[in-house]
Amino acid sequence: MNPWACLAACLLFAAGASARPYYVSTSGDDSNAGTFESPFKSISKAVGLVAPGDTIYLRGDTFAVSTTINLSRSGASGNMCYLLAYPGERAHLECSTMALGLRGINLTGSYWYIRGVDIARAGDNGMVITGSNNIVEFCSFCGNRDTGLQLYNGASNNRIINCDSFDNADPTSENADGFAPKLSVGSGNSFYGCRSWQNCDDGWDGYLRGADGVATTLEHCWSFCNGYLSNGSPSLPDGDGNGFKMGGSDNKDLAHTMVLRNCLAFDNRVKGYDQNNNKGSMTLLNCTAYRNGTNYSINQPLDSGQTVTVMNCVALGAYGSLAASAEQATNSWMNPFSVSTVDFISIDTNGARGPRKPDGRLPDIPFMRLAPGSDLIDAGTNVGIAYNGAAPDLGAYETEEPSAVRESASVAAGFLLFQNFPNPFNPKTVVSSWLRVASEVRLVVYDVLGRQVAVLVNERRAAGSYQDSFDATGLASGVYIYRLTAGSFVESRTMVILR
Repeated sequence: MNPWACLAACLLFAAGASARPYYVSTSGDDSNAGTFESPFKSISKAVGLVAPGDTIYLRGDTFAVSTTINLSRSGASGNMCYLLAYPGERAHLECSTMALGLRGINLTGSYWYIRGVDIARAGDNGMVITGSNNIVEFCSFCGNRDTGLQLYNGASNNRIINCDSFDNADPTSENADGFAPKLSVGSGNSFYGCRSWQNCDDGWDGYLRGADGVATTLEHCWSFCNGYLSNGSPSLPDGDGNGFKMGGSDNKDLAHTMVLRNCLAFDNRVKGYDQNNNKGSMTLLNCTAYRNGTNYSINQPLDSGQTVTVMNCVALGAYGSLAASAEQATNSWMNPFSVSTVDFISIDTNGARGPRKPDGRLPDIPFMRLAPGSDLIDAGTNVGIAYNGAAPDLGAYETEEPSAVRESASVAAGFLLFQNFPNPFNPKTVVSSWLRVASEVRLVVYDVLGRQVAVLVNERRAAGSYQDSFDATGLASGVYIYRLTAGSFVESRTMVILR
């Protein structure tokens, strides 16, 4: 059974026998019954009928949305309202005809679960949340004329999971962030597995006005190339260009407690991790920074009783500046570490914008993962994050294998082979690999019958990371096997051509 269908069935079962589904399709009609066979045409029609426990299924269509969709009704704990893309599909809300200043979705209700919806080119924010206890998962916010997803006006205990926000820019290129728990936001909001890139202002913005002493948590989030417009030009003069702006306020007197775990900031125009006069506590654990204007900038006084904690963090290049009062331990810029590009499998950002896994998780790419043999492996402090080996690794990624396996003879004399990207693909993809030592390398593609269809590499290569392109033009759709041989070490993976 399709796993999405299983999830849908479980949601309906959990909601109770009285819960009902509504279906919406661009081929429907609002005079229909809203069933699978006879769907509504407009999302607002279904929203006007929904009650706690009900589910709205959006078919995998492009919905032209010219006015704000208001989700004002609320579910309840254990009996949420659901707005879901139909299992196995994605719903795209195209808002380009909206007047400037209109939002895509205005979520004032509480206990909603929204999944699989893309919101593009709204006249203001893609989505605004002022309700509480909502879940937004596997959604995207692109090209909106203000922040992709913003939380404020007391919004509390909302969970944003595996979402993307990118290419958002307001008319003055000053205010549009990727994600913004800001201004009068409430406490207890969290982000997990989210990406924010090429927004004109910041990737994340925690600036406060009307709230104080609130707390926000980010885990496994990526923020990159912020402070630039979609055409690649800098968002000058007013776009701030920070990856993670952890707070700040008009009078420089408000406290936003921020906790960042396993986060990654790179290629942001100004700062990777920015205090921005935040007076609250900031805790950065196992975070990584690379090629930002300034990687870490946390150096201003805090309110009494507030602290800065930075542990197990990595910077490739100058780390920036931290206050002398900051509690630090086992960061890459501290003794006895010395960091260079050889500590990483790859510093190539290829794939960072790539498609997510089918379940919404971030793609697996070699970028900024620690290379076998790096002295940053098993060198960290136990900060309560799960780890393999004798001690935590430094940076955003924990090496998957235990240390005993990392240093096994096969790995020490061999290589690492990664999943091709993109996958599935049509017609081109890239295979990334890393060689520990110079080796005779052969990379071959086979069909499922074992017949050789392409030789991508057949040469001696020096130690280092490689990206090899494969053009499958002329090959049929289906599963193929690619096999890399380096010396005596061999590994195979599968790839899928999807026409």
